[in-house]
Amino acid sequence: MTSAAPQPSARPSEDPHSQSQRRSLFADDGRSTEQGFLVQVPVRWSDMDVFAHINHARMVTLLEEARIPWLFYDDKPTAPMRAGCLVADLHVKYQGQIRHDQSPIAVTMFTTRVRAVDFTVGYEVRPYGVGPDEKPYVVATTQLVSFDIDTQRPRRIPAEEKDYLKSFLR
Repeated sequence: MTSAAPQPSARPSEDPHSQSQRRSLFADDGRSTEQGFLVQVPVRWSDMDVFAHINHARMVTLLEEARIPWLFYDDKPTAPMRAGCLVADLHVKYQGQIRHDQSPIAVTMFTTRVRAVDFTVGYEVRPYGVGPDEKPYVVATTQLVSFDIDTQRPRRIPAEEKDYLKSFLR
């Protein structure tokens, strides 16, 4: 019995950790709006729970995926934080149910506080087709700490990063 040689892929090989590859797996690139930074995040079938709405733990993951294009892409002033940024606090409040068929969800993010080593992100989540002026189905906040992994200490946020974060203050 002979084994067949592997066939070349129809797509050019890419580093699976490259930024372009990560972008295709998560949210869109997002855009700045009057309300904050808006990202469309696809909801996966596995994000649903037995009650047919997005599971709480999965919602937290979707919020994280929304933050990536806003804060950590190469073209963002805050991109250096991807080497060290920790969640210090998280609050999620549900004001409505979001189902899988209401995908992609629209996540609007903004800052509510920017300090020397940490900042707080606010989120408003709406299902597909719900306008930005309508009540969000989910509101959340996350306190993030800029962190130096090598020293295991908080890292002061440089002026350029701080200015970018402050441009989204509400």
